[in-house]
Amino acid sequence: MDSITLTNIRVYAYHGCLPEETKIGSDYRVDLNVEADLGLSAETDDLADTVDYVHLNAIVKEEMAVPSKLLEHVAKRILDRIFSELNPVKASKVKVAKLNPPLGGDVEDVSISLSRTRN
Repeated sequence: MDSITLTNIRVYAYHGCLPEETKIGSDYRVDLNVEADLGLSAETDDLADTVDYVHLNAIVKEEMAVPSKLLEHVAKRILDRIFSELNPVKASKVKVAKLNPPLGGDVEDVSISLSRTRN
């Protein structure tokens, strides 16, 4: 299967269980991979025949703008929208990382990854 990958999408957002996390916000990084048949678009050179990565980026940014307690919840919403809006996508994986999380130690990031396939 062919794939499209968006790496290191940087977003400032307001996720977390602590009250200050939803008030102050934090830096996040999102990596996204989708699998689809890209054979037709490779032949036609037509944007209408592929999965538009501008659309993928917009989904990520829009869902990251909705505050959530858990990164898992944000990632699930991203995947739900991808499968709802982009029919050619057969599988997808999203990784959401919170940079410099408030863990009381020197931690670069904490991340979660979710994967889904179309039924």
